[in-house]
Amino acid sequence: MVSIHIRDLTKRFGDTVALKGLDLDIEAGEIFFLLGASGCGKTTLLRAIAGFNTPETGRILFDKDDVTDLPPHQRGTAMMFQSYALWPHKNVFRNVAFGLEERRVPKTEIRTRVAEALAMVHMEGLGERKINQLSGGQQQRVALARSLVVRPRCLMLDEPLSNLDAKLRVEMRSEIRRICKEFGLTAIYVTHDQKEALSIADRIAVLDAGKFAQIGRPEEIYRNPHSAYVASFIGETNFVPGELAGPGSGGSLAVRTGFGLLHGRTGNPSWQPNPGDKVLLSIRPECLSLRTHPPGDGNAVPCRLVESVYLGEIAQYALRTEGDPTTLHVSELNPRRVVRDTETVFHAVASEEDTVILPHPGGG
Repeated sequence: MVSIHIRDLTKRFGDTVALKGLDLDIEAGEIFFLLGASGCGKTTLLRAIAGFNTPETGRILFDKDDVTDLPPHQRGTAMMFQSYALWPHKNVFRNVAFGLEERRVPKTEIRTRVAEALAMVHMEGLGERKINQLSGGQQQRVALARSLVVRPRCLMLDEPLSNLDAKLRVEMRSEIRRICKEFGLTAIYVTHDQKEALSIADRIAVLDAGKFAQIGRPEEIYRNPHSAYVASFIGETNFVPGELAGPGSGGSLAVRTGFGLLHGRTGNPSWQPNPGDKVLLSIRPECLSLRTHPPGDGNAVPCRLVESVYLGEIAQYALRTEGDPTTLHVSELNPRRVVRDTETVFHAVASEEDTVILPHPGGG
């Protein structure tokens, strides 16, 4: 278990600046996710921490030890790749034992440690199996056991579940978290899958163009995004453009929109817009409900139904707002009935607490 500290880290590839002066602290035993769109710098940062990329400027510390110039094998880390990189001509035991054999660990100790690692990932008794006799989920477990058997100070995972089907991905999410927590591992995990990050992470860093857009616990980032980029990348949301009118009641802020005055709160407490500033309102689909009459309080947007999609546990609606070419998406959990009426004017209603005011990407 090790804490990781990054100071003013910059990495370039030719004229492209992949990482731009990053500062980051990861606590010992924390499962920390790097999340973002393709090309945002998340894998570059992971490989820099692991020692595969040398930064142009900055420092990387494991606890108080500066490892910036150390090669990967001297950092005490283990990397689990997207492709698993298993040896097809070796059986399960030999694949897991490979790192220990390279370190010239005694054979008796190798047998003990491989058995322990396979037990950790629930693969006991399968040491003699060939790799091509394993399912995708079992291969993923072997790759994880191979990373754990060397007893790393930090476990690095680069999109390890992307090759699995949906059911196995869900199963392995909880398994990876269980193993990391049970054995006190510090883990840094790269993914573009938001649900993976929300379900496993202690904290998440969302990267955008080589910089941190936001860092926080999963619920903080989902409920309180600091930008339109973060709000749209973590989950689904509806954006409503507007102009700040001024303070509302009860600490809220009033925003003029194409369908009247709406009230909300800022996602970033350190950012306060001024009256007249262009802003965006972010409202999650599950935060909206459909009503046939406007409520006495809350934000209400008149709209007509365009499409209904029934998925059993959830009903999804697309609605076109009245007098404005905006489409709103509404999600209803455990629907008792599915709304299909395209003639009635409904009101999409959200509370002020669920209406988050963000800076407009176009500026003031």
